[in-house]
Amino acid sequence: MNQKIARRIKIKAYIRSKISGTAEKPRLTVFRSNCQIYAQIIDDVNGKTLAAASSLGMKEKMTKTEQAAKVGTLLAKNAQAAGISQVVFDRNGYLYHGRVKQLADAAREAGLKF
Repeated sequence: MNQKIARRIKIKAYIRSKISGTAEKPRLTVFRSNCQIYAQIIDDVNGKTLAAASSLGMKEKMTKTEQAAKVGTLLAKNAQAAGISQVVFDRNGYLYHGRVKQLADAAREAGLKF
């Protein structure tokens, strides 16, 4: 396994030992690949995904950070439609910088509290 990936998995395990989502305050988790970014709001007690959004179906040409901001806004709208206003943020081992930060900021601006 690549050293960088192993480091992220170690950080991810540490974060997950501290953070857990409930029905009242679910967990917002972020996954980013080289081309796409995905976000889910998860209730860990019941093991269910309550809301999700990704950049997978976006046709417009834009930068990755713009995509992340759009996904954050879309996720916040989906969460509000599901009746969720507060979440716990799980950066999934990634640095809180760039696309991850852009997604979080956009979700906050669109109405999610964390």
